[in-house]
Amino acid sequence: MEITIGVQNLPRELSVDTDLTADQVAETLKKALADGGVLELTDARGRRVLVPTATIGYVEVGPEETRRVGFGSL
Repeated sequence: MEITIGVQNLPRELSVDTDLTADQVAETLKKALADGGVLELTDARGRRVLVPTATIGYVEVGPEETRRVGFGSL
């Protein structure tokens, strides 16, 4: 699932591809915002992304469906 994070005072967005579900991402974000700390996500390659919650402008969660690769017929 692709997550896009808009950070205040940055011209570009952060894009994270993670194995989490939309509900797991929402719960992680809610906890981070309630604590006033840091949003921590792990991407599909195992890298950790840390974003201070005070700088988050928005979070966009993409669809959970996987992308198809190749030229096959159904």
